[in-house]
Amino acid sequence: MPADLDVRLARRLVLDELFDLSLYRALRGIAPDHLRPVLDQLIPVEAEHLTFWQNFFGVREERLDPGRRLKLAVVLGFCRVFGAPAMHLVLEAIEVYGVRKYLRVWRQYGSGPLGSAVRPVLEDEFKHEDAIVVGQGERRISPERIRNVFLGLNDGLVEILGAVSGFFGAFENAAMVLIAGITVAVAGALSMGAGAFLAANSEAEVRATERARRRFLGEVEGARDEPESALSAAAIVGASYFAGAAVPVLPVILGAQSVLASLLVAGTMIVVVSTLLAFLSGMNVRRRIAMNLAIMAAAVAVTYLIGTLTRRLWGVSV
Repeated sequence: MPADLDVRLARRLVLDELFDLSLYRALRGIAPDHLRPVLDQLIPVEAEHLTFWQNFFGVREERLDPGRRLKLAVVLGFCRVFGAPAMHLVLEAIEVYGVRKYLRVWRQYGSGPLGSAVRPVLEDEFKHEDAIVVGQGERRISPERIRNVFLGLNDGLVEILGAVSGFFGAFENAAMVLIAGITVAVAGALSMGAGAFLAANSEAEVRATERARRRFLGEVEGARDEPESALSAAAIVGASYFAGAAVPVLPVILGAQSVLASLLVAGTMIVVVSTLLAFLSGMNVRRRIAMNLAIMAAAVAVTYLIGTLTRRLWGVSV
């Protein structure tokens, strides 16, 4: 292995390629007929990448580490349950993650021996992503819509957990916290839904104006994906927000007398949502989890402090 390269980076790149190859081979056995040709194209290229990096770094990894084995089992379980749409989504997410990963490596080591090695791999990754996206004309679930669902869940979790924390600090009464929490959750879901509706409407107007301008000028428009309707966007965002908001409220419904139970349940759910969102968007999973947990902790601390000060300074009590 070249002396100036990080041993951990070498092992990570090799294990990532081994994970991708293991995933594609496993999916090949359960994929519907229309997806198998795509996997048949990906498998030999991933096998070639794995061999290349093993030879380049002099690192031999024939078995996934425990974390990647768990990830493989979860992803395969997800694909078995939700079928072809889930497989489309996973394939795109894997390729997007690979592109972003190798672009980071390129930026860091582009002037060294690793730079020339990364370039052909990146070209393959770009080709994979194009092939997958182009070949998904029959896709029934939009990856962008799925990401929006998880973003809505994340917003509902953090915002209502902060509200529940503040209400416990102010009222110290579970019944009042429950009433206030549900009220805020419903109001937040309606607000988020209305915002999504207005945003989608505005986007549709901009698209219509642009299409009219192109037609007037005689320009030929390429094929474009039709955006989801404003009502659909509003329903998805509002419902996902409310689902996330219900998580920190649920322990109070079940009898919790402090914010601790809501904090534990919401924290666990945030880890799950952050992992899924990071996977779908190609982000660093650990960084996404750490960032969301830090935001959650800050929201809880600030709102609980505000609620406590409000009760003590202005005599709020129930």
